[in-house]
Parts: sequence; structure tokens; C-alpha cells
Amino acid sequence: MVKHLAPAVVMAALIAVVPEPVARAQAPGQPLPDVTSSALLDQANHLFYSGRYETSAAVALDVRIRDVVNLEASELRTAALHFQIRRALGEPKDRGKAWKACALCQELMPVFLEEFTLGRAAAHAAVEADPTDDEALFLLGKLDLNYVWLQLATVGRKTGIGEFREARASLETVLERRPDHIRAQVAQAWIDYIVATSLPPGTRWLLGGGNKKRGLLAVEEAAQADAPTYVSAEAKFAVWDMRAREKNFAEAVVTARALLLDFPDNPQLARFIARHEGDSE
Repeated sequence: MVKHLAPAVVMAALIAVVPEPVARAQAPGQPLPDVTSSALLDQANHLFYSGRYETSAAVALDVRIRDVVNLEASELRTAALHFQIRRALGEPKDRGKAWKACALCQELMPVFLEEFTLGRAAAHAAVEADPTDDEALFLLGKLDLNYVWLQLATVGRKTGIGEFREARASLETVLERRPDHIRAQVAQAWIDYIVATSLPPGTRWLLGGGNKKRGLLAVEEAAQADAPTYVSAEAKFAVWDMRAREKNFAEAVVTARALLLDFPDNPQLARFIARHEGDSE
């Protein structure tokens, strides 16, 4: 768990960077007083891996409203908002034109940026207060990557170099100190894979290069580790996603079927299996 900071330390960091609240795309709910933040965060994670990104983001916001220094909630909410945007945008040939025409994307982007700014400031404050806080350092890197993947991979904007370098350095430090940190392994694997496979050579060089084989191997190993439910789910979804990107549909279907047992309401998994189940024979 991320270590708690003195409120004065956190608020000083947040006040300096957070603008007047942006009108939110999702209004926060009213969680019952006897429901813990941990239980709500589990609910938000289950919703996320079930493909219910809008509701996941709303529940994560409830957690963050209860506990403004909940870095896990900020990281999850930015991920859910990114996936909402990615789903709404689709995979158009002309991303610039599609982006301008996507009303939901325009609505969600400032919401994402507000959460990213708040979460990143809180993570910086946590790491400054305790440089040995590996969980805060990991979440700083993960927040940075959520921003980078949204801008670079989804929207197609060549921005976020500073955030990328900070993310890479943060993850490398965490893995040097804790080689068994599964989520850091998966995040690092995505850096290797995306940089190697999805970026032009100039950008690839600017970001320090990637390694597709290393990324694939890392998520395969992470998915086999004994880990908490949603840590394991993150690794297994990465395996499924990378196998599908590699057009290794037979093995991707095997992974999707296993995931569907834990997340039976995920429509994307069900559609993928229906489309490719013949490839697994």
C-alpha cells in the first residue's frame, strides 16, 4: 500500500497544480458510509476488467473523493477514462479527423487531464516525502504511461516525452529494488512492446528503443505468477492483448476463455472468442 502523507504536504502539492474543477463527464456516486475504500476500489477494478469503463471511472472517483491521496484510485480512473476514449474513437485511418468528430472524446479529455494532474502531483509529493516508497513510485510511472499511451497511441499526438522518460526511470528503479513487482513488470513490458511495434523509427529512438520479444516474455511470466486477483488480471489481459496483436489467435482465444471465467460480463472477450474460436481448433 502507498504510505500516507501528512495532509499539509499533499495539499501544498495539489493546490499548486490543480486548476478550478473541470466539469466532469460522470457525476460521483454516493457510496454508503460502511463501504470501505478498499472494497470500492475492488469493485472499480472488477468493472474495469469487465469492460465497464464509465462505471469503473465513476466508482474510482468516489474512492478518490473519500481519500484525496488515493493514488490507486487516480491511476485506475485515468486508465478507465483512457479506455472510454479509445473505445469511442475506434481505429480510424485518419485519427485527426476522427478525433475532431468524436464528441465524447472532447468531453472526456479534460476530465482525464484533471485526474492525471491531481494524481501525478500527489505521487510526486509521496515520492519526495519518502523516496523509498516503491508503490508511490510505481504509480507515478503508471500515471505517466496512461497519459503517454492516450496521447501517443490513441490520439496520435507526439507529446509526453518527459512523462515517458519519467515513467521509464520510475519503473526501472522499482524493478531494481523489487524485481518481483508484477505490475511494474507488466508496465515495463508494455513499454518494450509498444515502442518496438507501434512507433516510427525516429520516435522509437527518441524513447530509448523497445524489445518486442522481451515484452512478450515478460507478460507471459507475470501472468503465471501467484498474485492478487486484479494484479493477475492485468498481466493476463496483457498476454491476451499482445497475442491478439501478434495474430496468434489460437493462444489468444485460450487466454480470453480463461479471463471470461473471472469476468463473464466482458463483451469484448465474448466477441473475440466468437470471432476467433475456429482458430483455436
